[in-house]
Amino acid sequence: MTQFRSLPLLASLLLGACASQAPKSPPPSGSTAIAPATEAPVRDDAGVTAQPAAAGMAAPDAVPASAAAPADAQAAAGTSTAAAGAPTDAESDFDALYGPTTPQAGANGAPAQPGAAPAYDPWERYNRGMHRFNMAVDRGVARPLATAYTKVVPSPARLGVTNFFDNLGTPLTMVNQLLQGHPVHAMQSMGRFVMNSTLGVAGLFDPASAAGIPRRSEDFGQTLGAWGWRNSRYFELPLFGPRTVRDTFGLAGDIPLSWIRQVDDGGTRFALQGLQLVDTRAQLMSLDSLRDQAPDEYALTRDAWMQRRNYQITRDLRSHREKNNELPEYLRDDKDNTVPGNAMPIPNWVR
Repeated sequence: MTQFRSLPLLASLLLGACASQAPKSPPPSGSTAIAPATEAPVRDDAGVTAQPAAAGMAAPDAVPASAAAPADAQAAAGTSTAAAGAPTDAESDFDALYGPTTPQAGANGAPAQPGAAPAYDPWERYNRGMHRFNMAVDRGVARPLATAYTKVVPSPARLGVTNFFDNLGTPLTMVNQLLQGHPVHAMQSMGRFVMNSTLGVAGLFDPASAAGIPRRSEDFGQTLGAWGWRNSRYFELPLFGPRTVRDTFGLAGDIPLSWIRQVDDGGTRFALQGLQLVDTRAQLMSLDSLRDQAPDEYALTRDAWMQRRNYQITRDLRSHREKNNELPEYLRDDKDNTVPGNAMPIPNWVR
């Protein structure tokens, strides 16, 4: 009986104890308690990552929220991040020309070039207008023709066409090598021309390269540079594309030495010139993605042209034995993709 009388007293004591404690929030539904969000760890001067104090006060069985994510999700995130950070071939070539881009490069995405010498382009307003005209012609005529050419003509035949026109340009290279004071290189170019014209079936094949005779490309613009005309302002010609004032005068020395322009039959001459233009544009197809992705396509074209020409002229003043591996792959000697003067179907005003 005494036990039953004490029950009200025990109940009142329990209610009083519960009332004195703060209300508790219901536990999470999972079996593992999740630690509250904490501040990011701070790296001290010694290089050791210090954990926030709140993290040390967490329950022993508490697990950070990031650890609850599946391991495969983390691996997938890491893979996608690495893939997103990998540069494309076009970006690698752009960085090779301008240097790597940085967050401080500017809001327009232009690369940061501390200390880089600006291009000598006082006629930039005219040049940009002419460049827009040339690009309109390229997108409307030249690029579609080159695309169809690469799809219809098999690769071995296209290589033969390229070899043929390269061989026709060898006498021009040989003359300019003599004018620049490189007789040994001129003799090598002569040997290359004779070998490819005979054993190579009029230049369709290239046995000279297999024999170790180097291929070089020289023009009168480079000769003027070797003679002392080092710096020249950038000048874009209609249809011819990038040039300098020096190289424009150089065309007057290149055109009379063109074998194609010695063909009397106008139809045959225009057909050869048209084929050479299409072949030259087809060799530039690999650069289309680089040009399309450039923040400033005009500046990229101008700077690539100026860098290559300055390198060629500087190289002509020293030994040709030096390699040109410091240039991006598309600017090297074996990639002479400039529109040649003898390829333009203009009247034979010089014989």
